[in-house]
Amino acid sequence: MISDWRELFEAVKAQPYHETLNAFLNEEYANHTVYPPRDLMFNAFKLTSPKDLKVVIIGQDPYHNPGQAMGLSFSVPKGCPLPPSLVNIYKEIQNDLGVHMNFQNGDLTPWANQGVMLLNAYLTVVENQPLSHKRDEYARFIADTMNYIDGLDQPIVFLLWGGFARTYKKYVHNPKHYVLEAAHPSPLSANRGGWFGKSLFSQTNEFLVKNGKSPIDWQID
Repeated sequence: MISDWRELFEAVKAQPYHETLNAFLNEEYANHTVYPPRDLMFNAFKLTSPKDLKVVIIGQDPYHNPGQAMGLSFSVPKGCPLPPSLVNIYKEIQNDLGVHMNFQNGDLTPWANQGVMLLNAYLTVVENQPLSHKRDEYARFIADTMNYIDGLDQPIVFLLWGGFARTYKKYVHNPKHYVLEAAHPSPLSANRGGWFGKSLFSQTNEFLVKNGKSPIDWQID
C-alpha cells in the first residue's frame, strides 16, 4: 500500500534532506540497535492508504525498549505489555464508547486497516535513547507528509494529544478536515486532567458519519 503514497515519496526523494537522512540511517542501523526494524519504518504508510485515510494520530518517536516498536504510533505487538499511555487510551475508549478493550493486546493494526494513520514524527530511535533521532530531516519529512495529507479531498480527523502533537495543527487548513486536541494520555499528563472524559473517539466517529464515512471500530479484542 506504500505505493499509494508514491506522489508524496517521489516529492520527498527530490529533497536534499532525503539523501542525508538515508545516509544517517544506514550508519545508525549498521552500528546501533535501532527501532523499529528497518522494514517497519514506514508501517504507518504501508497499512493506511491516502484514499482510505480517515484519522491521523501523531506520536513523537517510537518506543525505545526491545520488542515494542512496530512502526505505528502508540502500538505494540500482541503479547507485549501495554505502555502506560496505551493503557490510558484503552481506558478512555471503554469510558467513551462502552466497549471492552483487551489489555493483553496492544496491536493497533486493526485501526490502521480502517484508515487510522498512526504516525510518529520521528520514525526511528536508538535502543534505550528516547528522541535520539530527533533530527531536522524528520521534521521536514513530517511537514511534507502533513501538507500532503491536508491536500487530500476527504474528511479527516487529526487527533493531537499533548503539546508536541498540537504543534502540527498549523498544517491543517483544509475545511473538510477536523482537529481534536487533548492532553497526552501518558499518566503524568492524563492525571492532571484534559485526557479522560474528552469523548475523543465518539466525537471522531460522529464527525465521520456526519460526513458520509463509516465510523472507526475502536475496539481491540
